[in-house]
Amino acid sequence: MEREEIKTLLASIEQQVSSSILGGMEDTYSELASLGYIVLHDDEAHPSATITQKGIDFLENE
Repeated sequence: MEREEIKTLLASIEQQVSSSILGGMEDTYSELASLGYIVLHDDEAHPSATITQKGIDFLENE
């Protein structure tokens, strides 16, 4: 995934309390989670993600 794509997704997630995982984006969100930038909440009725401090730091320092 490109740096700008990561930044765009993280910025979108950060603006929301909990970002719904859009259909077809599961792999992208999984990649962000594996990098430690987000936490997935896939045990809920509507899977969502929240940004981590590492994700916030990435946005602020890149």
